[in-house]
Amino acid sequence: MRISFPSLATRGESFWCARTSTLLALAIAAAAPAALHAQDARKDTLVVANELGPNMLDIHALGASFFSYGVAWVAYDRLMTYGKKPLPGGAFTYDFQKLEPELAERWVMDKDGGGVTFHLRKNAVFHDGTPVTAKDVKWSLDRAIAMGGFPQFQMAAGSLEKPEQFTVVNEHAVHVKFLRPDRMTMPDLAVPVASIYNSSLALKHATPTDPWAAAWLKGNTAGGGAYKVESWRPGQEIVFTRFDEWKSGPLPKIRRVIQRDVPNAATRRALLLRGDADMTYQLPPKDFAELAADQSTLKVVSVPVENALYYLGINTKRPPFDNAKVRQAIAYAIPYEQIHRNALFGRGVKMWGGSMEPTTTAWPQPSGYTTDLAKAKALMAEAGFANGTDSTLSFDLSGSNVNEPAALLIQEALAQIGIRVQLNKVPGATWRSSLLKKDMPLLLNRFGGWLNYPEYYFFWGYHGQNAVFNTMAYQDAQMDRHITNARFPENKAVYDDQVKAMIRKAWSDVPRIPIVQPVQDVAMQKNISGFTYWFHLQPDYRQLVKN
Repeated sequence: MRISFPSLATRGESFWCARTSTLLALAIAAAAPAALHAQDARKDTLVVANELGPNMLDIHALGASFFSYGVAWVAYDRLMTYGKKPLPGGAFTYDFQKLEPELAERWVMDKDGGGVTFHLRKNAVFHDGTPVTAKDVKWSLDRAIAMGGFPQFQMAAGSLEKPEQFTVVNEHAVHVKFLRPDRMTMPDLAVPVASIYNSSLALKHATPTDPWAAAWLKGNTAGGGAYKVESWRPGQEIVFTRFDEWKSGPLPKIRRVIQRDVPNAATRRALLLRGDADMTYQLPPKDFAELAADQSTLKVVSVPVENALYYLGINTKRPPFDNAKVRQAIAYAIPYEQIHRNALFGRGVKMWGGSMEPTTTAWPQPSGYTTDLAKAKALMAEAGFANGTDSTLSFDLSGSNVNEPAALLIQEALAQIGIRVQLNKVPGATWRSSLLKKDMPLLLNRFGGWLNYPEYYFFWGYHGQNAVFNTMAYQDAQMDRHITNARFPENKAVYDDQVKAMIRKAWSDVPRIPIVQPVQDVAMQKNISGFTYWFHLQPDYRQLVKN
């Protein structure tokens, strides 16, 4: 693959990036032109080297990747955003309990609690200079519901389900009606899916068969956020430039961001160490562990990812995994400590060796499973599979630095209880679509919920009817009732009881086996400050400073 890395001046410098040869990658990095380093050192430009970039620019589109969320976050606004609070070491984290104005300068709750009116900033404009109006807000929220798939389910997670809920009051005010008391409704209006689009611009590219301009917006933006997309070359780089007319927050200090796709991890690390890149969010755990141990040149920020698990998923519709005893046997066979040490290099919070009886509503929390091959073999015999079975374990090839060694350890452990698995390496570009088919017997995956509530995670991951990311095809009426009762509780006592019941059932039915709570690691030059951890795990360039 040839990747062209243009300089800040418009001239291009190019080099070859090898996927497999570390020595070649280091040699390439060492040969990077000094001029590029000198130009990129300007304090108002940030160079980011990541493995992958967005696969499209529209977060509402079917198949939009996680990295597309980052585009939405900086190129579009939401009605509200979250506050932030400091972390040890000078970084920050968002505050999920504090909502603050973004595109809406204020909001007023209905006296009867049945809705809320958002009052927009009257000086807010989109990137093309068009004033932002309430009709853009309604069109955007309607679109999130109408596009289906993940955006629709995300809106539904906050009881935002019908276009009739969004009403234009006047040019600068929009009313949102609440379908029911739901503490996730307001926070849900501050996540990336609730981005506000320039409806006039988008509709110029709509057609009778494409009323939401989905085809055009996959490769173009219609936002008014702090950054504009200057250029995007899929698989190579995306360049953002600051929108100086942005009024929804403090004007960012960084004027230009060059976010490059550098597939080889050794090259990313070398670019960072040489100073030819300012930051990376994507390195193998081994690299982050080594860089964190010696922060004399760079600094590494590590934050446990809220409401997230790295897990082994078991398809409950595929025999013999439709038998709970077989799933429990697998949970006792997993070599947790070896995976944590040898695949993750300690980068994660252990999620085993806890209790089968939850005593708190904290999530995630360690399960009561530990590595116990004798117990695993006994459960296999009880289930009628003393002679074992054959199956397939799938994982995302783009995360092979963790997934492959973890899969090999699991393969070896399961063989000891008679489960003979073949490894299925799924290309990163098709991993998400493969997940959504829900037909893989065993899989390694990482999933986190945006809103930091246990019932939110379970709504997405365990609900039999609504869960887009219920990758285990798990269906249980009792679990569904626990989730619903926790989402809309009569009081705190009911809530606590239902959350504990959800967790207890997750451990007994074990459709997914928690291994670790992952951490977000970010390595950066020492002159970078202002890093903020966000639930969506994508870069927020708006708050960074390069001194």
